[in-house]
Amino acid sequence: MTPQDIQSFLTNRFGRQLTIADADSYQVDTPDYRLLIILSAQQSWVRMLVPIAPAAEAMTFVEEFLSANFDDTLETRYAINQGVLWGVWQHSVAGLTTEDFSTAIDRSIDLKRVGIDRAFQDFATKQVKAIVSIAKQRGDTLEQTMQTLDRFYAEGVMGDIGTTEDVRKEMMTAWQYQLERLWNEE
Repeated sequence: MTPQDIQSFLTNRFGRQLTIADADSYQVDTPDYRLLIILSAQQSWVRMLVPIAPAAEAMTFVEEFLSANFDDTLETRYAINQGVLWGVWQHSVAGLTTEDFSTAIDRSIDLKRVGIDRAFQDFATKQVKAIVSIAKQRGDTLEQTMQTLDRFYAEGVMGDIGTTEDVRKEMMTAWQYQLERLWNEE
């Protein structure tokens, strides 16, 4: 693709949602995402960015984002810059095909759609696996582990001591599901 091909492609795909800032940068604004496309000064590289979340919200899950970069994100990547967690993709303009560019747009938008949810789920799963591992090392059964967690919630060690019975019951149901799901994996 050439820089002109990139502009034509973006215009055709996004229409009025596309703002052409100058010959080197484009912005797509929708209710669900903002996509930035920037050409290098020499117009030899193109970079696509989508803001996902404030960096402060993402910092707890840095390990999960870096693991996702290695395993899940394919040619897109998570990055933190200027206090923002971004989805980032870059490619040389000379070797870029329309299909690759379209796929990169789709994958970048998907990173935004997923947000930090996948990283949170991975983080939570890791924590539940740690609880399972410790419980098994102590010789506890699944039922004993559930009783311990229930006691922790009742005493305010976990959750909020002022939590209503309905909320606590919901939390314990979620714990039961996760523990049953992961108990035999550890």
